[in-house]
Amino acid sequence: MRPKLSVIILSYNTKQITKNCLNSIRKETDVKKLPLEIIVVDNNSKDGSQEMLEKFKKQHEGKNLKITLLLEKENLGFSKANNKAAKLAMADTLLFLNSDIIVLDRGIEKLYSFFEKKQRKYQFAGGKLLNKDLSPQPSCGPYYTLPIIFATLFLRGNYWGLTRYSPEKTKEVDWVSGACLMTKKDIFLDLGGFDENLFMYMEEVELLYRAKKTGYKTVFYPEARFIHLESASSKKRTYPIIQVYKGFAYLYQKHHGKLENLILKFLLKLKANIAILIGKITNNNYLIKTYEQAKKMV
Repeated sequence: MRPKLSVIILSYNTKQITKNCLNSIRKETDVKKLPLEIIVVDNNSKDGSQEMLEKFKKQHEGKNLKITLLLEKENLGFSKANNKAAKLAMADTLLFLNSDIIVLDRGIEKLYSFFEKKQRKYQFAGGKLLNKDLSPQPSCGPYYTLPIIFATLFLRGNYWGLTRYSPEKTKEVDWVSGACLMTKKDIFLDLGGFDENLFMYMEEVELLYRAKKTGYKTVFYPEARFIHLESASSKKRTYPIIQVYKGFAYLYQKHHGKLENLILKFLLKLKANIAILIGKITNNNYLIKTYEQAKKMV
């Protein structure tokens, strides 16, 4: 039977976390009602992930569950790996899912059912992400205009719900987290997929910005719930901060004018300088090293 949905998962040195994700998909999805294809792209893991995936495929692939493994010889990054899998997907509908996701309460089925009913109105959809303790995880928000970036850098915008949030009701938004993102294959490919110049972080924001300019809409659907462990394959905070800096810089270079780029660079450098100063005052080498590296990205 041809799958109705292709679930695309990237794996990188997260053997047990990826296995838990796959098992939660099996447990919380009735493949008789929703025939699935699971495509796992392993970005050259060295922790036994590829052997685990081959064993999982042998044990669980069946009539209504197709498992496709793309075992890479190098780390392709988020964008390139997802794009490669999307082109090979058998289903008309795609769900990009992080390996550190645990599906709750038939979450995939709920998101798929909602999306199929609303696809004329919304062309991208995301579910409600939760922390390990089941508290809401901010996972959607407004586009990163300069005021939003200012709030992110200087006003703890995420904490106050200015820059990222987790609505209790269905809500049209500018972006949803790429950790759980559903769309149609033809729409995704027509947009050119994720920008492969972005290796990790900000890919979904950039994609959904292009989508919105094309006339496509994005929706947050809180009835579909997922635990998201966050940054499972990048445990140290330095790397994510540097990648976010790179992401902001690239986003503005690609989509915005000279004046906006100058203001963005000023804001990023100011944030870095303040963090470095605090690091020196408090003798915090982590802050100094992290923001010195981030500053170079600008």
